[in-house]
Amino acid sequence: MVTKIRRIVSRLPTHIADIKENPRWLPMFTLGRVMLFRKLAWRLNAPPAQLDLTNTLFPEVDTEQVAERLRRDGLFQGFRLPADISSEISSFARRTPCFGNFDRKLELLARDHRAAEFATGRAILTGHFFERVLDCEAARRLQQDPLLLQIAQNYLGGEARVTATRLWWSFPTERASDYDLHFASQNRFHFDLDDWRMIKYFFYIEAVDQDSGPHLYVLGSHRQRLLRHQFTLLVGQSSEDIERIYGREAIVELTGAQGFGFVEDPFGFHTGSLARSGPRLALEIAFGVSEKLHRRFHGEPVVRSLDC
Repeated sequence: MVTKIRRIVSRLPTHIADIKENPRWLPMFTLGRVMLFRKLAWRLNAPPAQLDLTNTLFPEVDTEQVAERLRRDGLFQGFRLPADISSEISSFARRTPCFGNFDRKLELLARDHRAAEFATGRAILTGHFFERVLDCEAARRLQQDPLLLQIAQNYLGGEARVTATRLWWSFPTERASDYDLHFASQNRFHFDLDDWRMIKYFFYIEAVDQDSGPHLYVLGSHRQRLLRHQFTLLVGQSSEDIERIYGREAIVELTGAQGFGFVEDPFGFHTGSLARSGPRLALEIAFGVSEKLHRRFHGEPVVRSLDC
């Protein structure tokens, strides 16, 4: 119980900041976890536009097939970044300082991760670039790709727009506590409540295997939800609970070579996992139907220390 209360308290400053920026966020956060209200919101979508896909980076992808797979499973695998795009983003991430554990006072280069942990005496699980991601031309090109928008409109409706763009490292560490893992969204299944309708694209900028922090997704969990998972303040659930309800065979572990990409409906249960053998570098582009929140555009929470 103490752990649950701690998790709720740690998120309160972020939620308060969201409500202050856009009061309409509160009804979504309150009711969006309930399947009845969520299904009603899906009925309000506008028809998609037909976009010019001439300049897409993914000419081999069938947009209708992706949308259909999202409706059924909540997940589609099959994107592959061109080598020059992934290499450019990787080079940018290695030469540009990131912010450890969402803390703007903890600035470091990826190669200095171990030294930063030693100097601070704390686990550093993540390194986010926040708004610096938009200094990377290749990341901006990917964010503006017309095929990604077409898929989003086909699935979410014509209101779909980019609502967040994140680039971050997941670092291996031996110091992580359960709270550290929770705050980094690792090793605990959860669903996102950022919008009434949304999808997220993920691209592995460098290869990810079973030991470098693969993403996990529970197929079909965006379409069904136990009542006790709807009427709760906590979006996180234990792995044991998820396996018992959905079955181990529904849990997909997403590994892939450099440039591997996938798209998911983040209302389905998913989680990151702890990188063990080496760091993971991932780019996320989210599409939603509501006005984007300035702070959430780059995935920055409002952090309150709970060390006292």
